[in-house]
Amino acid sequence: MSRDPEKRYWYEVIAEAVRAEGVTDCFALLGDANMHMATHLDALGTRMIHVRHEHCAVAAAMGYARKTGRTGVATVTCGPGLTQLMTALPAAVRARIPLVVVAGEAPLTKPWYNQGIEQAPFVEAAGAAYRSLHHPPRFAAGIRDAFLQAKTERRPVIVGIPFDLAESVADDGAALPAPSAELMPASTPLPPDEGEIAAACAMIDAADRIIIMGGLGAAAAGAAPACAALADRLDGLLATTLPARGLFHDHPFNLNVAGGFSSEIARECFTATDLVIAVGGSLASHNSDAGKLWQKAKLLQIDIAPSTMVQGRRAADAGMRADARLGVEALLARLDQRPPHWRTEALASDIRTRPFDSTRFEITDGTHDPRDVVAALEAALPQGSQLVNSSGHCSCFFAHMPSRPQSHFLTIREFGAIGNGISFAMGVAAARPDEPVVLFDGDGSLLMHVQELETIRRHGLRVIIFAINDGAYGSEIHKLRADGLADDGAVFGRPDFAAIASGFGLAGHRLDDLAALPDLIETIMASGGPAVIDVPVSDQVISPVIQRSHG
Repeated sequence: MSRDPEKRYWYEVIAEAVRAEGVTDCFALLGDANMHMATHLDALGTRMIHVRHEHCAVAAAMGYARKTGRTGVATVTCGPGLTQLMTALPAAVRARIPLVVVAGEAPLTKPWYNQGIEQAPFVEAAGAAYRSLHHPPRFAAGIRDAFLQAKTERRPVIVGIPFDLAESVADDGAALPAPSAELMPASTPLPPDEGEIAAACAMIDAADRIIIMGGLGAAAAGAAPACAALADRLDGLLATTLPARGLFHDHPFNLNVAGGFSSEIARECFTATDLVIAVGGSLASHNSDAGKLWQKAKLLQIDIAPSTMVQGRRAADAGMRADARLGVEALLARLDQRPPHWRTEALASDIRTRPFDSTRFEITDGTHDPRDVVAALEAALPQGSQLVNSSGHCSCFFAHMPSRPQSHFLTIREFGAIGNGISFAMGVAAARPDEPVVLFDGDGSLLMHVQELETIRRHGLRVIIFAINDGAYGSEIHKLRADGLADDGAVFGRPDFAAIASGFGLAGHRLDDLAALPDLIETIMASGGPAVIDVPVSDQVISPVIQRSHG
């Protein structure tokens, strides 16, 4: 197109509508179908973080949304720009993260376009929503409606706009509608029903050993103090779902993560419990280790939308429909103090001192045990660090850093995909620019989108990456070995991540001696980052999850 500076174009209206939604940060990869809009959005004052792969734009927006509580925003071009999102979208859908992605569509005025494709079926197959805007006077309202839908449904909404329409001259006086914030219904915390309170109290009175498990809903509702007080009242213990890890980090009877990543002491306590009270959690299969974690216990769920059946299994025996904090506070108002029975000094000491996994492995090649790496990082990393845990074999180990609060921890694993860690870390770094972001990622996962090291350098994102390098796809080699099969296809050698980082213009280090870690971290933190630390770990150490699933 040949732009006339005296005229206003529809892509400017689109960008102004996005900006009117209060969008201060947008993750982008430009192409013919979105570059004019994105450039104008930049001119309006929105910070544009230009990534090297479209998937990473949406994945970074996921981390940003989770850390800010706001709608994540990304923009991509049409056709291949849109199809590159197909791994990020279902992850965002399952994690219930509100996103708006402004995508191009093929031009309507051309009889054929090489990047033309029916985009809506791809998006809808992933569980996200697709809004196709083909009437320019509706562009601004369509953008607003996408934000409204993303917030109310808590899922990604992709807006498709043919770029020949976006680049056409706008109507005189094209105005912006009221932003979505003005149309969101007022919401107040939902109090519990009196009958459900009575039923829950009867269920609690009949139980002997109780564990209260907090989820992200408990964190969002500010219910952590009430949950801890209820555990104190009932002589109970505390635990969390994996995404809410750290919610009770400073409580002496906190068992940390419930589910497949549970520690040895946590599994023993869950085996002994006869009632789990799940507060603001989804009851996904992983939270209960597919029902194996508390086989003899009943489960009471406190949630604004309690569910009995979850992912094909009966997950709850009873529910209380309520805001997490109000529901727990209602129980506190009616339940008497129990004398100590389960909670002892010996149990508190066991929780505090016992390793999360005591399995012995023989390491003879000079590499590290990843459990030792976790302990060293727990001791050395500054408390103000934002921690990002990726997916893959090593992620189980890094869920066990007990002093770190939930506000400084992020994991998004609902789709089980590796390769997202670096993008999530970029999103967190954009959301928390004044805090160091520390990513724990496996070598195979990091290599999937290693090009984003250049994005980190170019935008000055304060991301410090610990590349946990076992020279293989960790989960796969251990499963293949357990099944008596060759592991060659999952082994690729140990990349030199320090050299790779240097090639992208970042500081690179190799950690051969864990005793050197405190000084190394001090140096990196003083420099402001970013940096990549190559941590060679043994391929003989098997995570507890795979130990149980594959003997």
